[in-house]
Formats: sequence, C-alpha cells, structure tokens
Amino acid sequence: MIKIKKINFQGLKQRFQVKKPWDDVIILVLNILIAIPLFIIVHQNLINPNWFLNIDRVVLFLVMIVVIQIILRFLRTIILFCIIIYLLVLVYGSTIGNYGFNSVFEDYNSIMYTMSDNPYPQDIIIAKLLPFPNKSKIVNAIEYQNPKVRNFAIMATSKHFKNLKGYSDYRTIIQCFAVFKEINSRWNYVSDPKARDYIATATESLLYFSGDCDDHSILMAASIKSIGGTPRLIHTTGHIYPEILIGSQTDLEKVNFLIKNILFINESKDNKLHYHVDERGQIWMNLDYTAKYPGGPFMSEEILGALTLD
Repeated sequence: MIKIKKINFQGLKQRFQVKKPWDDVIILVLNILIAIPLFIIVHQNLINPNWFLNIDRVVLFLVMIVVIQIILRFLRTIILFCIIIYLLVLVYGSTIGNYGFNSVFEDYNSIMYTMSDNPYPQDIIIAKLLPFPNKSKIVNAIEYQNPKVRNFAIMATSKHFKNLKGYSDYRTIIQCFAVFKEINSRWNYVSDPKARDYIATATESLLYFSGDCDDHSILMAASIKSIGGTPRLIHTTGHIYPEILIGSQTDLEKVNFLIKNILFINESKDNKLHYHVDERGQIWMNLDYTAKYPGGPFMSEEILGALTLD
C-alpha cells in the first residue's frame, strides 16, 4: 500500500513565520502599501464634505491604517503570504493594464497634491440659459472635420507633451492641452469691423491665428473636437470663451496634478485652476485666450449661455 505522508502544518507555519522584531516592521510597511491604494479607491467613491484643510481625508486615512494594522496582526503568522498576494495583485493589474504600480503612484500623487492645492470652482451652470447668439453660424464655423483643422491639431500634439509617459487614461486631454498651448501662444487679438459681428471659420483663423474672442473659441473648439476632446463655448456679457470637459472630481485631481507639476509648471505657479461644474456634476475647464494655462482665470464670470459640442 502507498503511504500518504501527513502534512506538518505546524512546521510549515513556523517556517513561514517571520521572527521578531522584523514581523512588526514588515506589518507596518505592508500596512502602508495596502492603505494607499485602498484609500485611493475609498476616496474616489465617497462624497467629499470639503472639511477645512481636508481633515476628513486625513481622518479617513488614519482610521484605515489602524484597521489594517489590527487585521495584519491577526495574520502575522502568514505575513509572507500576505506580501506575496499583495504583489501578485499589483503585478496582475500592471500586466493587464487596469490598475498596477504606476496607477497607484499616479493616483496617490494626484490626491496628495490636490489636498494641499485645491482648484478653484466657480458657479454651477444651471440648465436654463439664454439662447446662444449666432448659434448656427458658429456651429458651421467649427469645422472639426476639415483636414486642415485636424492636421493642425495633430501637429500641436507632436510638438507639445509628446514624450510624456504614463497617464494613458488622460492622453486625449493632454493632447487637447497641447492644442491649447499652440493656439494661445500664437493668438493675436484683432477686433471685428465696427457695428458688425464677423465670425471667422476655423480654417480662416488658421491662416494668421488672429481675430476676436469668438474666432479664438471657434478655432479652439474645432481643433479639440477634431482629436476626440469635448469642447463647449460659454457666452457672457460681451465675451465668448471655450471650455473643455474634464470629467469627474477624480479626473480633476489628476488634471490638476498634471497641469501644476508636469505640463504648465511655470505658467500655473502659485495660481489656482478655474472651472465650472454643470448640472450633472461634470467639470469644465477654462481655455480662454487670456489664460496662460488650462484653467486660468476667467475674463468674465457671468454666464448667459452655453453651446456644447459633444
């Protein structure tokens, strides 16, 4: 008969048990490694009460640290298995491209930066707005399907931020920021003829990068839409300016970090990001010709109408 050898679980347990005091050190390190991605997930799915100095998020992180520490102490005898499982989960996430080491690093940087440097929200756009002036002419002038407009936008994406690594989920927004940088660095304000509102098409403005606020907005909207972005035009008293759809509050955290630390470091230094929140909670960032960086100060804050190009 074949003898079945009994597994010595006690011996196996002792073999994988880490000796003191290294078990406490490993538990603390593992605690922090687990708490960071878990905090990011919880933070992104909880309503932000906007406590002073983000005290609510600090308390949340400390509570998670304490809870995880207690759980890990109960599991101290299999601590090596916990480490292996944790690493395998992140390796798996990195391999299939959903959520891995880079994602954890990017999310943590974005959250920490936003907690110390909050963007500046403006008024909420209400659903009932006035009719947009010259709507049909402006829509026709936004020639986002014209090859000249798309070729210009592609040129801008090749000229600016092309070699930025990571942040693949925000590639389109980054490329739209490249378009913003190219247009605003070249734009020359020229007034319309007296007693007449002249509306130039996007391809017309490409010739000299000159015109008034509606011409700039048309070119910006057409170029952004031609590469997959979602722009809209805001009408205020005597002024029109473009905005780009950023997304949710979580997306704003990422974009805030990108603008202030990677893409527009000098232009946005010591400045806040200005944006609007619409009736659905979506965030739209200012791209006016007066702004040196996406989210620059508004030239005019009273909103009379909005024209979304989705």
